[in-house]
Amino acid sequence: MSATTAGATPLRVQTRDQTRQRLVGLVQSRGAIVVLVVAMLAAGLAFPDFLRIGNLSDIAVAASFLGLVAIGQTLVVILGGFDLSVGSMVGLGTVLAAYAAPYGALAAIAAPVAAGLLVGLVDGLLIVKARMAPFIVTLAALLALKGLAVMLAGESLVIADPGLFGRIANGAWLGIGNLVVVLAVAYAIAAIVLNRTRYGAAVFAIGGNEEAARMLGVRVDRVKIATYCASGALAGLAGSLLAAHLSSGLSSAGTGYELQSIAAAVIGGVLLTGGVGTMLGALAGVLLLGVIENVINQIGSLSAAYQGLASGAFLLLAVVVQSGLTRSRAG
Repeated sequence: MSATTAGATPLRVQTRDQTRQRLVGLVQSRGAIVVLVVAMLAAGLAFPDFLRIGNLSDIAVAASFLGLVAIGQTLVVILGGFDLSVGSMVGLGTVLAAYAAPYGALAAIAAPVAAGLLVGLVDGLLIVKARMAPFIVTLAALLALKGLAVMLAGESLVIADPGLFGRIANGAWLGIGNLVVVLAVAYAIAAIVLNRTRYGAAVFAIGGNEEAARMLGVRVDRVKIATYCASGALAGLAGSLLAAHLSSGLSSAGTGYELQSIAAAVIGGVLLTGGVGTMLGALAGVLLLGVIENVINQIGSLSAAYQGLASGAFLLLAVVVQSGLTRSRAG
């Protein structure tokens, strides 16, 4: 065999490996989008009303609150952690917004966001300075925030003065619901921050290998604290907008969002081990969960339990597929 032939064989193998790596990466980052499109087309064939603009708008509006929470959760999971406090922060946020609404729309939005920032700061400091596990810290925050929300509101509704506050959430801009616009803008900003800034590069680096990132000069502690602050603030914002949408605050609002946001991120291609993920994929995961809920509602004869069953099945499938893709990439 000639030297040229001998050299060409490893080159072809290397080219095939590179092609496989690109294909695996594409499936991992864009697979949820394909599944979402297929699911919507299938639902449209099964239910004629599904693809109507009004129904699609309802799905987007209903998904907007979880979608905001999922942005922060995606950042935290890429970082290599979890934030289990976000669901309770949404509930507390609705109560704080309802109480602050008489002082104006700005106060009703700022109060929950500021509370979320404070919770994220405390969580981040405990994780970074006290070296406590994110699971334990954020689980404790979940319980504490739930208790605080119940103390402030009890089990009853806290009626919020709609006014401008309500119009912000329930109005429309150029025929598109304000909540949908907020969600789209939030994801666009988050995608830019994650992919085009030093902070985003640091998040990926820490999630990939924290010690290596520290050796490269990344301010790991500062980035972690900032990420948990962002997660808390976004959960507070979601709670504020949910209160505006419902014209009320309820301590039980947001229950389950902590797990649903993790599920949306993972379904969207974010690795539970950290270091890999996209905002577009996370958004696709959120919308896919919304499509599942809408389809179950259209069937009518199925109970809400089927939504959790279907969401869990999608999550399990996503984890299995991701594990296979990760092994393929490593191989």
